[in-house]
Amino acid sequence: MSQAVIFREFGKAEEVSALEVSPHPELQDGQILVRMLATPINPADINFIQGNYGIRPELPDTPGIEGTGRILESKAEGYPEGAHVIFLERVGTWKSHVVCEASKALVIDAKIDFLQASMLKVNPITAWRILTGYTKLKEGDWVIQNAANSGVGQCFIQIAKQLGLKTINVVRREGLEKDLLALGADHVLLDDNELVDKVREICGDHLPKLASNAVGGDSALRLMDALADQGVHVTYGAMSMRSLKVPNKFLIFKRIRLEGLWITKWIAEEKRKKIEDTYAQLGEWVAAGKLTQKIDQTFRPDQLKEALVRAQESRRDGKVVIDWSDY
Repeated sequence: MSQAVIFREFGKAEEVSALEVSPHPELQDGQILVRMLATPINPADINFIQGNYGIRPELPDTPGIEGTGRILESKAEGYPEGAHVIFLERVGTWKSHVVCEASKALVIDAKIDFLQASMLKVNPITAWRILTGYTKLKEGDWVIQNAANSGVGQCFIQIAKQLGLKTINVVRREGLEKDLLALGADHVLLDDNELVDKVREICGDHLPKLASNAVGGDSALRLMDALADQGVHVTYGAMSMRSLKVPNKFLIFKRIRLEGLWITKWIAEEKRKKIEDTYAQLGEWVAAGKLTQKIDQTFRPDQLKEALVRAQESRRDGKVVIDWSDY
């Protein structure tokens, strides 16, 4: 039997979601049975339950875009029993047991802490893709990002450090500097009207070649203004819920290139070998303690409503994670 989080209508996550018991399907050729260990609650999961995500499921359904578990039974070559996996495609990870096509999973190093492994799929590879996928950067180059205290933002700082890049990290409130500097940030600045002048003072003639935008609106425009000529501006989120209205001067005179990233689509379209190699590198950094994500709180599955409420509260100190390991 499997216990799974089920929602039968769209609405407030804590009101429409419930833990239910059901038999898991019989394993077919090419499939694996995974005992889940941990699943984080991401903003995309909340939007999915609300019916506001890019994919609107048929109901009832189970949320969960990432997580990690241990293979209990396998009918697929290359996926041995006992191996630890993450999931490259959405399989509804908020459950005690997952049965899926093996191709939707990726074997990872079992030495990686399972709570950290549960958060490996989305944030680290998003940051890595932004830093490596859009322009050639060399050691010592400056990069800039807003929402620097977010999960992606913290991964961005740590991965940039491994790549020898220098980061300017923009935040919306004071009091975040100490933690971000401890992760390896070079500078932490407030997202205000003085931002661009401060960036120019820090960087001089070597302005950032790459900007990572998760906010949109005026914050995104400030990043464009702070970029070097022919810099690249990558948008992966819109926390302000405000669209980009780009002044012509940035496109004509600075020749800035605007890009967008939905990591789910990139994973679906990229060659499997590159995905495997990338996660192997990220996993090495995680295992070595060079790439970590903060966890605000862990909850048991029977504390689902409390977990969902906490995950939607502001000023959390990291992710909320559902711990299935002893359940």
